[in-house]
Amino acid sequence: MHREDERVVVIGDALIDELRDAGGSREFVGGAALNVAVGLSRLGVPTTLLAMVGDDADGERIREFLDQYGVELIATPSLLGSSRATSDRSEGEPTYSFNQAARQRRIGFGDEERLAIADARLVVVSCFPFDDDEQSAALEDAVANPSRRLVIDPNPRAGMLHDAAQFVSNFERLASASLLCKVGDEDAELLYGVELGTLVDRLRQAGTANVLATAGRGGASVVTPTGVVTRPIADLPGPVIDTMGAGDATLAAAVRTLVLEGVPAGDAEWGRLIDDAMLIAAHTCRSEGALLQLPPVA
Repeated sequence: MHREDERVVVIGDALIDELRDAGGSREFVGGAALNVAVGLSRLGVPTTLLAMVGDDADGERIREFLDQYGVELIATPSLLGSSRATSDRSEGEPTYSFNQAARQRRIGFGDEERLAIADARLVVVSCFPFDDDEQSAALEDAVANPSRRLVIDPNPRAGMLHDAAQFVSNFERLASASLLCKVGDEDAELLYGVELGTLVDRLRQAGTANVLATAGRGGASVVTPTGVVTRPIADLPGPVIDTMGAGDATLAAAVRTLVLEGVPAGDAEWGRLIDDAMLIAAHTCRSEGALLQLPPVA
């Protein structure tokens, strides 16, 4: 049974993912923040999602999906309809495009949103429009005690990025005061044009308490004030089907540990957090789409 004092608020994107390849076209309810919110709920953590959702057929699909997995939605209305992302893999390397709603997404921070944030155990931010000064300031104002409550994954998307320098400025300001910041090699390349290790060093020097760095096949590391802990990807039978949800599953699993067990006290505890996250991410990669997949019960 969910305990309300363990509720997490996730802030970011919710959209329809359309995948195109040689076999045709398929659609999934997705978005990085939505994936994390649904993943947390599947992992037993009560979750509320703050996202922009349109009053249209896609919005109805998003609402039904969240209801199916027990995620509470506080939706910012959208005059442009719901966000959509298209991934075209029909000619080798995938290309990505986003509709106007996704490129101009906004999240409101009214009384209902602020109350939910105030009551949450943790606040998780993923794929937020940090290149919008007004929205970034509203987020910062709404989150009290960020060093104890805020988890950030910048998760930028090239097709939704308007000003990389402004994104970096606002992201780093909040990340420097956060409890945990997750970054990946794609974030380092898109936002900074550097390798992942260089970005991790930059965030730590800026004051970020704990940095979780994911490197795809290279596994993951966490850098804390007391050291560095690295773990490989989990070795599971069967082929990798789709890596799209790996990072979101990793973040959801890490947040679940923070909520249920508290902040790790040392390297051994951080190692167990990463091991659990890598296992859940590996299971997720063995199904199409980004829905977090649970390991089988022994």
